[in-house]
Amino acid sequence: MKLGMVLGYSGAQVKLPMDLVFEAERLGFDSVWSAEAWGADAVSPVAWVLAQTTRIKAGTAVMQMAARTPSMTAMTAMTLDQLSGGRFMLGIGPSGPQVIEGWYGQPYGKPLLRTREYISIIRQIFERKAPLTHQGEHYQIPYSGPGAMGLGKPLKSILHGNPNIPIYMGVATEKGINTAAEIADGCFMIWANPDRANMFALPLDAGFEAAGGGKSLKSFDFAPFVRMAMGPDLQACRDKLKHHFALYIGGMGAREKNFYNDYTRRLGYVDAAVKIQDLYLAGRKEEAQAAVPDAYIDECCLVGPPEHIREQLARWKAAGSRGDIGTMVLSVSSAEELRVVAEAML
Repeated sequence: MKLGMVLGYSGAQVKLPMDLVFEAERLGFDSVWSAEAWGADAVSPVAWVLAQTTRIKAGTAVMQMAARTPSMTAMTAMTLDQLSGGRFMLGIGPSGPQVIEGWYGQPYGKPLLRTREYISIIRQIFERKAPLTHQGEHYQIPYSGPGAMGLGKPLKSILHGNPNIPIYMGVATEKGINTAAEIADGCFMIWANPDRANMFALPLDAGFEAAGGGKSLKSFDFAPFVRMAMGPDLQACRDKLKHHFALYIGGMGAREKNFYNDYTRRLGYVDAAVKIQDLYLAGRKEEAQAAVPDAYIDECCLVGPPEHIREQLARWKAAGSRGDIGTMVLSVSSAEELRVVAEAML
């Protein structure tokens, strides 16, 4: 199993924990990932990291598709890949309707169809076999719709890019996992229970079969995010992470359209998912956090004293040995947390 590290979203100011990036690289971590919501973008931090490191890979988890045309994303990926000596990894995702329509002013539409078209265009550009053309529901290249001058010409990238730049998808549903297994090289999950990682076997296998060519988990990176809080007080560490779960389960989407709430139900916490969402949408955020079950945190995160975390890591190591998980993408706040995981896993 490979180890990765996620930088997370920006706050009011952009601050990159480069000391942790350097330590992750020294310890043998495989990758570091940036993110974007509606503040700092995901690309600039990756460029910053790649410029100051020599071995560790860096990628976007994820670039929101509505923010960039597929061609712009391909140009960015090829540029960073060449400047870094082949260390860039491209992660994309549709985000959710509240962000896409509320921040970018774009229709959310059909996210998986958009993703298929998006990746198809990017791969055409990467492969550079012919001038770019695409006629789909979301993208038409050359464009010939309303307002077109009729002068669009199919073009081939001036830059000779790497056709094998890895493409990851951010996913939250079985259909998303199925699509990623078919058309991408890996996928991110917001969190996961390593003991139940095989719950995605059916959509993964169906996607691999649709892709053909013997594709399987041996060539596909299933990469869940794993939040970590290390300290002597186990309960305090659990509580430190509950705000994140409450935000996603309760407020990251409308009541009738919240992927993370649905995912929590599928992981066995139906009553908790209902309660957390009710409390969060009523503005009772602290109560929503308190409603996140301790067991849910224990199953999906790394919490407590170092010796307890080492015990938890045995479950993740077993999932890696079974081939269910390819990369643990850790969210950490200290070099010591990185070292505890590296000593146990590498």
